[in-house]
Amino acid sequence: MIEQNLQHIAFIMDGNRRWAKNKNLPIAMGHRQGAETLIKIAKAAKEMGIKYMTVYAFSTENWQRDKKEVDGLMDLLRHYLQNSFKELQDNNAKIIFIGERYMLAPDIIEKMREIENDTAQNDDVTLCVALSYGGRQEIVHAAKSLALKVAQGKLNADDIDAQKLAAELYTADLPDPDLLVRTSGEQRVSNFLPWQLAYTEMYFSPTLWPDFTSEELKKIIQDYNQRERRYGKS
Repeated sequence: MIEQNLQHIAFIMDGNRRWAKNKNLPIAMGHRQGAETLIKIAKAAKEMGIKYMTVYAFSTENWQRDKKEVDGLMDLLRHYLQNSFKELQDNNAKIIFIGERYMLAPDIIEKMREIENDTAQNDDVTLCVALSYGGRQEIVHAAKSLALKVAQGKLNADDIDAQKLAAELYTADLPDPDLLVRTSGEQRVSNFLPWQLAYTEMYFSPTLWPDFTSEELKKIIQDYNQRERRYGKS
């Protein structure tokens, strides 16, 4: 374990397709290698003392990609839900999923529910997987939930504040990320956790996600530890 003062890292795991194209491999191979990297980095984060890790696995916008690629991603997801996530479970990781589940196939939804139930009592690290997720959609969902409570007389509209809205988000039980890491050199958040990232430190790595290593993660954490977080106070 390395000395660090952050507890929650969020990752935009970007670069799988470019990695495959650079190697003249099928795009599916890039996604497969990226999934392997996720398992390795989740284990490394736990060993470094990170308590929460949230990853952007598949966005609501990704549904617009070529059907063959999307179908391949869903088959890969089935494989990792059935096999590789068991490895994290055995490492005392709690695994949860956030996003628009209704857009996923019933067998995938059921396996996600099973994993969440089986890992609910694990407490070394929490891995939050954003799957079929969109940040704006999450905020709309929270707003609708508050509106319903007002309509039912359970909540006074004047009492709605930032805390009450945050309590309706998919991440209500998680602390906001301390650090966001996006790989592949892109420098945007792409509709990922827009509410939760309000005061998050950001690090943009040029490394394509399949090539991302625990050594680079360690260096990024060391960089974070040199920063002073002000939360808008100065």
